[in-house]
Amino acid sequence: MKGDNDLAVWIDHAEDDFNATGKLLRGKMPSIYGACFHAQQCAEKYMKAMLVVREQRFPMTHDLVVVNTLLQQAGVDMQVSEDLLELLSSYAVRARYSGETPELDDAKEAFLIAKQVRSFARRFLGIE
Repeated sequence: MKGDNDLAVWIDHAEDDFNATGKLLRGKMPSIYGACFHAQQCAEKYMKAMLVVREQRFPMTHDLVVVNTLLQQAGVDMQVSEDLLELLSSYAVRARYSGETPELDDAKEAFLIAKQVRSFARRFLGIE
């Protein structure tokens, strides 16, 4: 991402993904693949924003368990289970390719996990 150390960019992009997830789940024909993907992206970008604040480097990865380990090493404990982070991580790729097809309940769960990460990150970052 351009501006890897620009906190405002990470937050703006995370919020864009958060809003996209909500919009994709509304209506008569929700976009399940898109919602799962954007939920994962929201969480990933908020987690990386916290690493930016802690002045920690991070690899180019969509694996939220890896990013969470880096956060813990930096003294940040989100208290989100690795199982949930692993599930959400899978949507970075799985939701965009054929194979296992997420269902509406999966997308709703992904959004709830993203909301949990977002809520913690916004408190941590001092955002409303």
